Amino acid sequence: MRRHHRREMKAPEIMLSPMIDMIFLLLVFFIISTMYMSEIKTMPIRLPVARNSETVSKSNFNVTIKKDGSVYLDDTQTNMEQLVANAAVESKRDSSFSVIIRCEGEAEYRLVVTLMDKLKGAGVTRFGLATDVGDG
Repeated sequence: MRRHHRREMKAPEIMLSPMIDMIFLLLVFFIISTMYMSEIKTMPIRLPVARNSETVSKSNFNVTIKKDGSVYLDDTQTNMEQLVANAAVESKRDSSFSVIIRCEGEAEYRLVVTLMDKLKGAGVTRFGLATDVGDG
């Protein structure tokens, strides 16, 4: 007669090192992907350079003014009146509504001032002007 020895069952080990590596990879992926989300929806233009600018992470409307005078909301061409009407509706709905204006350096200054004036008249109080970061 053969005796069966009881083998002690070892608890499975959880290997933390690969799990931590995967968590850091996911974290880096989400950080990088959210940094470029606002640039995906906008038109590619050459912005003026500013050395002392501040980075804003949240904006409701990204408006682009090209040097030929055309106006874009995100990547869709629109006219100034329609843009102002949409902004007025959104600003009444959301008290923290903001507009970032991206304007090519060669565009007329008058267009930016006109747009800001019309937006202010429609009740929008939070504006930002987009720039490229200058060399240190």
